[in-house]
Amino acid sequence: MPKEIVPLVSYFKSFIPLSKEEIEALDERITERRIKRKQFILQENEICQYYTFVVSGCLKMYSIDNNGEEHNLQFASENDWIVDIDSFHNKKPSKLYIIALENSIVLQIEKNDLWYLYTYYPKFDRNFRVIIENKFIELQNRVLQNISATGEEKYDFFLKQYPQLANRLPNTQISSYLGITPQFLSKIRQKRVKK
Repeated sequence: MPKEIVPLVSYFKSFIPLSKEEIEALDERITERRIKRKQFILQENEICQYYTFVVSGCLKMYSIDNNGEEHNLQFASENDWIVDIDSFHNKKPSKLYIIALENSIVLQIEKNDLWYLYTYYPKFDRNFRVIIENKFIELQNRVLQNISATGEEKYDFFLKQYPQLANRLPNTQISSYLGITPQFLSKIRQKRVKK
């Protein structure tokens, strides 16, 4: 098995494992990239060309409002996917940015290659359906948290969703994701230390 796709093949095993032929088809259609910290893989007004799987490192997807303020929508670290799905599927200019927060290794697949895999290797269709369903569940939970949870409850949810990132990201990144100030997040974290 080609070394660069080993983490992705292992990831798919948690849904529907791939055959040797399916792994070879995936390897032919996936591209490995090394992304430097602060390097963009998507900027506003570009069309999102790839589903991106993170082998190592961390990326974030965010928007910038009319006041120039960042609003973090998603983080993706090891064994996670990131994509502006609206731009990718509908070929619309993106309203979002995707940037590396750490030096990262990613695997990317273009739309035509993904459709090819869906058509000729049905396990990919099923695997990606599960991935998208899981992301939709995350999004529903996040919306519910944003409209009904306290800052502490939002932070608890963040820790459950991204346990590996709590100590890797600065308060400013996490607070932007939670919709609270960095100062309030510091107070929440200090309370936890005292407990």
